[in-house]
Amino acid sequence: MLGALLLISACSTGGQHVQSPQPEKSTPPVKMEQRGRILGIGGVFFKSANRDQMREWYSKHLGLADKGGGAMLPWREHDDPQKEQVTVWTVFPASSDYFDPSPAPFMINYIVDDLYALLDRLKQEGVRIDAKRMDESYGRFAWIYDSDGNKIELWQPLPAKP
Repeated sequence: MLGALLLISACSTGGQHVQSPQPEKSTPPVKMEQRGRILGIGGVFFKSANRDQMREWYSKHLGLADKGGGAMLPWREHDDPQKEQVTVWTVFPASSDYFDPSPAPFMINYIVDDLYALLDRLKQEGVRIDAKRMDESYGRFAWIYDSDGNKIELWQPLPAKP
């Protein structure tokens, strides 16, 4: 529902149609049938000096209720609609070191289909890769840095247990 509202508001203003910016034409650098690709956004994380106030504001005005574990925004994969994923939206305290060593007050988490295949390819391409890895009951995690030094979290969810 929220996505539909955002799409509607992005496409119209005061009853007038607004053209969405067109992406630059370029050849995709990654073959889509190749393993180690991004499936979607797994999380949007940012810091706030007023974490509780910020959570209340987003809950009241945008319906993103984060009571400590993040607001969960479910979606389905385009290529496999039976697979449901979730994007987590959450506010971290300004003092959090989770984004370190990046000085940015935000971090994006991308869901990937094959974490190790992606990391192998990124290593060959010279991308800065954090040595830290984390395995949790809900998936595997690794971190990379873009050309500005922003930390990016990569997450390969584990299959649901029957």
